[in-house]
Amino acid sequence: MLLQRIKEKYSNPNDTFYISLDHYWFKTHTLQDLVTFLYNHGITEIYIDEVHKYQGWSLILKNLYDQFDDLRIVYTGSSLLEIDNSKVDMSRRQTLYTLKGMSFREYLEYEGILKMDAVSLEYLLSSHTSIAMRIISKTKVLKEFNRYLEHGMYPFYKDAGTDFLIRLKEVVNTVIESDMPAVENITYETIEKCKKLFMIIAENVPLQPNVERLAASLSTTRDTLLSILYKLDKAEVLELLTVDLKSYKKLVNPAKVYLGNTNLMYAFTPKIEVGTLRETFFIDQLSAVGTVQMPSKGDFLVGGKYLFEIGGPSKDFEQIAGVPDSYVGADEIETGYGATIPLWMFGLLY
Repeated sequence: MLLQRIKEKYSNPNDTFYISLDHYWFKTHTLQDLVTFLYNHGITEIYIDEVHKYQGWSLILKNLYDQFDDLRIVYTGSSLLEIDNSKVDMSRRQTLYTLKGMSFREYLEYEGILKMDAVSLEYLLSSHTSIAMRIISKTKVLKEFNRYLEHGMYPFYKDAGTDFLIRLKEVVNTVIESDMPAVENITYETIEKCKKLFMIIAENVPLQPNVERLAASLSTTRDTLLSILYKLDKAEVLELLTVDLKSYKKLVNPAKVYLGNTNLMYAFTPKIEVGTLRETFFIDQLSAVGTVQMPSKGDFLVGGKYLFEIGGPSKDFEQIAGVPDSYVGADEIETGYGATIPLWMFGLLY
């Protein structure tokens, strides 16, 4: 994407520079010296990839920014990075973006099927019928939705073809074996525990964990287990559902643990249960735009206000009857009515 951005912005790519900090060149050279050399030779915009692979990156970028008034740096790093809580104050020096996997809306545009702006949750809840009518007049939306659930989160599915799920497994392996050690001070033993824990969850989603028993099965402590769970959640290969607001500073026992998205289910879950597939899609899409918690009634509480029950086309309000601001997300329907909303429409939020 950085290279794509360069091609879009510059008629002459030599006016800028792209570097990836996982390159072997940086084993014997420094980022400071390279950027200084480039700046002295007229390069004022530099694109840096894999920033988390370079030790002390935040202090170096801060110093470079302060040293060169007109230098602009665009950088990417793992979602594991606590950029906003960095020991170095970058808040006045950067604009921070978090990139999720593709939403269903983005998938439709990527496929050349439909182009539309994202809608807010509030607008979706009040106007879902009219929105759905416009969309279903242009495409067989349920057919595309099922394809998206299997392979639509990651743009490389087009290049990977039938090898997509194999490539996706490699991505998860890279996150655990490479990204986590680059960001966190963890041992080889902990990496192996991460892999084992991930597969236990993948084979039992949604897992309602007994933390003490699960920790014992991994020969580790409760605190270490929770730390691993929250790291995998931050890396977006897991999705933790908690009763209280989820916080990476206060690690509480999750009520349920899902895989990070439905594509991961197809890659790692031996037998996919349709109810779990629906819930995984919902929590993945909604967590991108708001907070999602475990309620006392229903399946999900969003933004501390909206209660949702997720199910098939005949799902009713029996479990959340009489609760204000409650809705049903129903799969396998093209259009909804009242407080019953087609599940696929929750993929239009970003």
